[in-house]
Amino acid sequence: MSTTFFDGHDGLLCDLDGVVYAGGGAIAGAVETLSTLQERGVPVGFVTNNASRAPESVAEHLRTLGVPAQAGQVFGSAPAGVDLLEETLGRRTGRVLVVGSAYLRAVVEERGYEVVASAAQRPDAVIQGFDPGLGWADLAEAAYAVRAGATWVATNLDTSIPRAEGIAPGNGALVEAVGRATGTAPVAAGKPEPRLFRTAAEALGLARPLVVGDRLDTDIRGGNAAGFDTVLVLTGIDTRETAAAAPGPDRPTWVRAHLPALLAGGAAGPAGRSASSRRGIASPNAGRNGAEPAGSSSMTSG
Repeated sequence: MSTTFFDGHDGLLCDLDGVVYAGGGAIAGAVETLSTLQERGVPVGFVTNNASRAPESVAEHLRTLGVPAQAGQVFGSAPAGVDLLEETLGRRTGRVLVVGSAYLRAVVEERGYEVVASAAQRPDAVIQGFDPGLGWADLAEAAYAVRAGATWVATNLDTSIPRAEGIAPGNGALVEAVGRATGTAPVAAGKPEPRLFRTAAEALGLARPLVVGDRLDTDIRGGNAAGFDTVLVLTGIDTRETAAAAPGPDRPTWVRAHLPALLAGGAAGPAGRSASSRRGIASPNAGRNGAEPAGSSSMTSG
């Protein structure tokens, strides 16, 4: 018999930055929650738009924080970006300028492409992913190549990323810089595209996963597009107010204060309605466990 939690979901697809950790440190209660769920037999997958690290590196980071994690539980935007590159080019040959991490370069090379270092080498495509070491010269090479006609793919378009020190520019902000210089825009993989969530659910054997994230425009939009229930947690980018004002595709099924709220019992609202009939946004007066207090009203997304 399969183990379920939070209104009958059979697994968790969890964002990382702003949900499990900010920078290198864990967010309060996240480690204990993820450990408890896995001890109960709930499958957990980590779905991240960070294209700078390999799955094993991400899993090792999680393990150092105390979260049980293996590389096979990590689903990132770097492979998704290279999948999109292959689809866009229609082949597994050609020169590719990689503006991103060593890991992204390795994934591109593994697929059979020749990685080049500059626009002067006439790349057929540019793939751009987050790496904290990127600088002006890297973005300039991308712009030169795109202006010369190279196909442009971005692993993701997150404009910001939560760090221990605060909110920092994400890959989308760097992509936008290249876009302003070239007057064009890339095709993009990763969240909010639904493929990454569906790939993770299939790999983990999940029929009804719960998607949890801190961003409406990536985690929630992508989870909704994949056809899954979604939870916005308030430990990263978005807030109760932005959730209440969000358009339909970006409205979460529930809003909770933090990841530990997923252990607080059933997901039904105070009127006892199920997830299929509500898109609950917890009130600003929600209790410490992130759930709506008795007698509060819930909002529907329509």
